[in-house]
Amino acid sequence: MDADYIRKKITELRIKKDVSEHRMSLDLGHSRSYIHGIVTGKSLPSMTEFLYICEYLEVTPKYFFDTDEENPVLISQLVKEAASLPETDLQLLISLTKRIKK
Repeated sequence: MDADYIRKKITELRIKKDVSEHRMSLDLGHSRSYIHGIVTGKSLPSMTEFLYICEYLEVTPKYFFDTDEENPVLISQLVKEAASLPETDLQLLISLTKRIKK
């Protein structure tokens, strides 16, 4: 992993979220060119800012760096929703997932 990966992943997730660089920058409390500076290689976010970016993009840092996941936002949302389910419902969800995969 390198800085180029971070830039590309931010762009990919931002596009999936359907938000412009300008809007994302402002939503994060920065100047309108903040995200553009990151994706063009002029700067990298601090660790704190990176965590805010992940939260904004609705992914965990784990999913941000997981290169095997095609839909990290959806996976993250599913995990978040499943975390509050009782054990019996989790078992049903697992059974349903296995059935769908067949």
